[in-house]
Amino acid sequence: MNTNAVSHAVVLDFLGSRFPFSELDRQTLMSFAQKAVIDFFPRDTLILKQGESEVNHFHVIQKGGVRTYRLDSLGNVVLKDFRGEGEHFGALSIIQNTTANYNVETLDDTFCFLFDKKEFLHLIEANPKLKRYYLSTMSDKMSQPVYSELRQQKISPRAEGALFLFNAKAGEISKGRLITAPSYATVQQISQIMSEKRIGSVLLTDNREEVIGIVTDKDIRGKVVAPGLDYHTKASAIMTAPVQTISGQSVCFDALLAMITNRIHHLAIEENGRISKMLTTHDIMVAQGSSPYFLFREIQAQRRISGLYELSLKIPTVVRSLIEEGAKACNVTRMISVLNDHLLGRLLKLLEEELGKPPLPFSWLLFGSEGRQEQIFKSSQANGIVYANSPNESAGREAGQYFSLLSKQAIKHLTACGYDPASGDNTAINDKWRQPQAVWDRYFRDWCRFSGREMDFDAVVFFDFRSGAGATALAEKLKDQELILAKGNEPLLRYLAQNCCLQEPPLSFYGNFVVEKDGQYRDYLNLESKGLAFFVDFARAMSLKYGIGETNTLERLHALQNHHHIPRELGSELIEAYELMMHIKLVHQLHMVENGQAPDSHIRPDDLSGLEKQMLKEVFEVIRRFQGTARIEFGYPKKGNA
Repeated sequence: MNTNAVSHAVVLDFLGSRFPFSELDRQTLMSFAQKAVIDFFPRDTLILKQGESEVNHFHVIQKGGVRTYRLDSLGNVVLKDFRGEGEHFGALSIIQNTTANYNVETLDDTFCFLFDKKEFLHLIEANPKLKRYYLSTMSDKMSQPVYSELRQQKISPRAEGALFLFNAKAGEISKGRLITAPSYATVQQISQIMSEKRIGSVLLTDNREEVIGIVTDKDIRGKVVAPGLDYHTKASAIMTAPVQTISGQSVCFDALLAMITNRIHHLAIEENGRISKMLTTHDIMVAQGSSPYFLFREIQAQRRISGLYELSLKIPTVVRSLIEEGAKACNVTRMISVLNDHLLGRLLKLLEEELGKPPLPFSWLLFGSEGRQEQIFKSSQANGIVYANSPNESAGREAGQYFSLLSKQAIKHLTACGYDPASGDNTAINDKWRQPQAVWDRYFRDWCRFSGREMDFDAVVFFDFRSGAGATALAEKLKDQELILAKGNEPLLRYLAQNCCLQEPPLSFYGNFVVEKDGQYRDYLNLESKGLAFFVDFARAMSLKYGIGETNTLERLHALQNHHHIPRELGSELIEAYELMMHIKLVHQLHMVENGQAPDSHIRPDDLSGLEKQMLKEVFEVIRRFQGTARIEFGYPKKGNA
């Protein structure tokens, strides 16, 4: 290493405009800046080597950029992220006093400010706010020890800079200043502003300077340049309104999820009821690097159906990085569901290009765990098609033929993507689950006239549905009817609630786990059927009873709590118990997948740590307590009564 002296004023000016150094008082920052030296690393230089390099300096990139990555057991490169001007590396290794956690390699000729390890440690010890910033992973470990233990034992090593998505606030990483223009400005004037400011969006304001819409570079390309619109057209004619906003205090995960869900690149940051600045996908990608947005972008850009096969295999790979970032299982399922939906939507769009435009509007329905947005590692498909009622018999035949062909092609390609159709009975290939709106309406009327267990009726599958792609309004109309028919339907609700009311949690009188006694899973416990099913069944039955339209279990529980259908304190306990059990299952399945095994929900209690056992027993105790509430809600006798 050939370090050189550097102007302290240059270092001070550079650090002073960048978080978290900008939070330091000027005297402290000046003292720290005086300790800096500068070093040059040519392109393709391996600055730090995973597991070998001693990290004796905290590096801040002054110019250039690096990539951080690790090598897996087969020697394959697993990319973590890219870091550029103003970003750093080496902090976590210094704090933990370990060798380099990752390989750090330059992408271009790169200059770095270097600070001696002792000086960096002295700085963070003297400044608690700065220390909290760099020790975010450790503070999380202290506040939620069981989640940390699961990460450490099952999916180590941890990544430097982990917990970014769930630690950094949207308002903190936003680099976009608020650039506005009056609504009467022309498209040409807006384009000039974008060019001069080097930005991708401008907010439009009314005569009271209130934001009323947004114009992006994409709007100009797609709505003006492509159709040959006059550049003197008012920008308000092509703006998008209302502007999508997010609180500056929201974590970056929520901002990223909103962007991917809504297929947008810009979010306005709202603070104290007013829009203060802009957040872009670029801000998040630069700050975090291994963002699921990369995968989303690849899916949207794919032009061949066969190209989606490989991309679908990448979706579960974001699970590890999200957990390393500090995600809980329910965060992971939300992101995976959004990516799965985009892949499905792209597949159907490409099929439409092959088969022609559908003769009638349709919605591709997702049932069961997909309908609840709770699928992680791919399991059996459960889907169907609802399409608009036909105006005449001829149109009905045409629609039937089209959607029959569409479903066969879609299921074939989804199977190639790794989504197993199982027997096919609960997929759109089955004529029964590919019907016009009127037939689906009849199905739900028949099911909701419940008078006993009926053939082809599986509440776990068909009462948890949503639109995965297509005309969402068709699915929403069906959902509205479901809620109307189910509300106050005591026989149906009792049937839906029977498992959560009657099945005992797997704890013995002495508080020991009750496991399988024989067979393939002897000494194992099924987290799905013996634990998670209670939460799913309880949330479904309660939501239908009170007319709550959400299908996701966690969202259902929050809605029930917020509407005071379950006591707030007990509701919080139930939510925490559900999230923890979901997380134990997720990490267990990730561990199996990374060891080449098909994921399941069977765990061996003897393999759990003491903390995991304790927390799992507490989850089952929560279930036991809540069964009393469930029995009262659905008219089941108390335990021991006839």
